[in-house]
Amino acid sequence: MSYDKVKQAKNIRVGTKKVTKIVEQDQAVEVFVSKDADPRLTIKLVALCTQKGIPVTYVDSMKMLGKACGIEVGAAVAAVVNE
Repeated sequence: MSYDKVKQAKNIRVGTKKVTKIVEQDQAVEVFVSKDADPRLTIKLVALCTQKGIPVTYVDSMKMLGKACGIEVGAAVAAVVNE
């Protein structure tokens, strides 16, 4: 499952602003977007990923994505970073 990819990744960035910067700098390998996140937060990022050719994977829950990233709160978006 997608959460396992996030858990196994060595370099993760969490949050809309951070992930957007990573995508703009062409450092993201894959972006994970929570289906229950506010679309106003994620729609521009998804469009940017599509434009840059970065795969976007949708996951069901912000809470579970946050947990997979190792944080105590929910995460709307997360990215696996290529560094």
